[in-house]
Amino acid sequence: MATAGFATELVNTAPGVWHGEDQLAHTASLVAFLADHGIDGAEDRDLAPVHDLRDRLRAVLDSRDPDAIERGASALVARGVGAIGLEPDERGRLQWIARPRADADLTDRLALLGGVGVLGALRTLGPERFRDCASDTCSGVFIDTSRPGRRRYCMPDLCGNRANVAAYRARKKASGGIS
Repeated sequence: MATAGFATELVNTAPGVWHGEDQLAHTASLVAFLADHGIDGAEDRDLAPVHDLRDRLRAVLDSRDPDAIERGASALVARGVGAIGLEPDERGRLQWIARPRADADLTDRLALLGGVGVLGALRTLGPERFRDCASDTCSGVFIDTSRPGRRRYCMPDLCGNRANVAAYRARKKASGGIS
């Protein structure tokens, strides 16, 4: 489910989620974001295509219709796929592997990664796990890959913390503890 997490994290770098601040405004921020996900090779020419991919991926995640999610994610996979097949992992268990085309650029590889993540989550967890952030001040989306399926925030450390602090302050104000 790490690829589903990558897809939602990429989408949530958009300016609309961060109150107008694009988390991938410069090549350096794209390089840092990708490095956090074990991906290298970003250049200046990759920035605009990655922004376009982010928008396309957001449209897929915004859809709550399973058929639309599947069509959108499949189109992303098709953009970069070279081969799909079963291969053994380090324990000898078979797992699906999607390899990019030999001539795939960075955006094609990211489309493949994000598309596979979305398709895997759709098939494994179902469309009800595709959600909007519960925070009143956030427009983020996410795929809830948690085991119990009760995640509420796109970025629990940020949005969840902000909501908890706001609720605490409201309780204190109601009890006369904070002005």
